[in-house]
Amino acid sequence: MSLPHALLTSLSERAGSGSELARRFDKSIGFFWAATHQQIYRELARLEQAGWIESLPAETGRGRKRAYRVLPAGTEELRRWVAEGEDPRPQRDALMVRIRAEAAIGPAGLADEMRRHLALHEAKLALYKSFEQRDVAGESDSRERKLQYVLLKGGIAQEELAINMAREALRILES
Repeated sequence: MSLPHALLTSLSERAGSGSELARRFDKSIGFFWAATHQQIYRELARLEQAGWIESLPAETGRGRKRAYRVLPAGTEELRRWVAEGEDPRPQRDALMVRIRAEAAIGPAGLADEMRRHLALHEAKLALYKSFEQRDVAGESDSRERKLQYVLLKGGIAQEELAINMAREALRILES
């Protein structure tokens, strides 16, 4: 996946300024595709240069920001990319290597880091569950909402898996 396609997706959902897009990105796509605000702004300029998005005239007044929207060429690029095949990428997770290293060399103080990771995953799970309560409570039968819910359930399952693994590793590390 690429950042341009993540941004085209977000702008396809709703046009907005760069700062608004960065905030929305942090609360949605950013959960599974990270990008800094600087990367987002650089990519917006590239997308506009490619003719995939356009910036709308800035509203008058102080501090008004340009809004962006997807052009038909951007929608076509997104359609092309969605239909394109891609193999799953290999997982790269330093914590997994740390667990393997602890197994190989013996106790090295990994329990504190496992507790920290456990707390992070528990917090993210709680956030995802709050999204589920908020968004599914008013669930519609639209295709868009159903697909978004599938994605949310996938995030919930990932966090539950990470929590279970961290708890099991902690039991072993603390025994």
